[in-house]
Amino acid sequence: MERFVIEGGRALNGDVTPGGSKNEALPALAATLLAKGPVTLKNVPRIRDVAVMLEILQGLGASVEWLEPSVVCVDASAVQSSEGLDWDLCSKIRASILFVGPLLARTGKVELPPPGGDVIGRRRLDTHFLGMRDLGASFEAGRTFKLMAPRGLQGVEIFLDEQSVTATENLVMAAALARGETTILNAACEPHVQGICRLIQSMGATVSGVGTNSIRIEGAEELHGCTHTIGPDYLEIGSFIALAAMTGGEVRIHGVVRTDLRMILRVFSKLGIDVQIEGDVLTVPARQRMQVRVDLQGSIPRIDDAPWPAFPTDLMSIAITAATQVQGTVLFFEKMFEGRMFFVDALISMGADIILCDPHRVVVAGASKLFGTRLESPDVRAGMALLMASLTAQGTSTIYNIRQIDRGYERIDEKLRALGASIERLD
Repeated sequence: MERFVIEGGRALNGDVTPGGSKNEALPALAATLLAKGPVTLKNVPRIRDVAVMLEILQGLGASVEWLEPSVVCVDASAVQSSEGLDWDLCSKIRASILFVGPLLARTGKVELPPPGGDVIGRRRLDTHFLGMRDLGASFEAGRTFKLMAPRGLQGVEIFLDEQSVTATENLVMAAALARGETTILNAACEPHVQGICRLIQSMGATVSGVGTNSIRIEGAEELHGCTHTIGPDYLEIGSFIALAAMTGGEVRIHGVVRTDLRMILRVFSKLGIDVQIEGDVLTVPARQRMQVRVDLQGSIPRIDDAPWPAFPTDLMSIAITAATQVQGTVLFFEKMFEGRMFFVDALISMGADIILCDPHRVVVAGASKLFGTRLESPDVRAGMALLMASLTAQGTSTIYNIRQIDRGYERIDEKLRALGASIERLD
């Protein structure tokens, strides 16, 4: 098992470029099943989850070729059924659920096991299958999920019972080959959802309402190959913003999309973290004041998450860790997952002043002096948060189970060393 050994207490300085968005790359790889022809995806992060998705595609009969370090070409023209799905691989990652829409639309039948993924609480799948049923598929749930649409899918109006990102992506992909028009109401509209809509457009389907909660898809009889560029990972950008401020260095982040960061920057500003943006370069100035900006009449501020364009749940662990180095007190309210907050026990063991009120709320009293210790990464985002804490702490930290971090952050140790961090990857 690989581990990181980190000597903390160094200010990070320099330039860094984030990888492509994991949350766009994974559904984009699933969407290649819709096309009769090669689909070239650029700015694809070379992370573990991407490797698993590509292996699943190859098992189905698709050809996969890396043209450049971050450019992959997938040709799924030969895929005839879902029988080649590797159930062991599907059970390892949450993103395997994204094969439902493309395979059902393409072949009329799909069966797969419950997906894996981070253990951060219950993660409903009902919205996916209710939507597929609306499109005309039959559904059976047991040890596996079985869906059938032997006569094809029929466009219809679908109202989602929650703004699920992956369910929205799955239904957009399924609707791209359905007969007639599909309208998805109460849809998710995150940047990676917008990216999948643009990919489907490039394949030949008509998609309108991109970036809103009402998406309309005019189904096509056949979709063709295309070239699509994955957007920058705004979650990685948010992680580097917090890390730069925590260590007191000046870091310039290249390739940012300002509109992806509106709420993220607003929340960080509550923690006294300010940035400068010129074009697509974001600069975190050195030696930030890092003081909580209280609400009107001196009230303790609350930071909570919600569907886009609110603060993303995947950055809650990052923001909580950053708050340990901020003067003042903040309440964090995680509304979406009842298991995400438990990683704070590790921060407390490092010296953080945190009260876990219940599975959804923590109070952080900042400006804590952290000390290095032995840690284990519980999931992708919490793993990155513990890595940030270790780089800030005095002394040496060892983080185990770093495959969790590798699932979402490409070559993170190399990027951190280039910024001046003392971090080693050891077997």
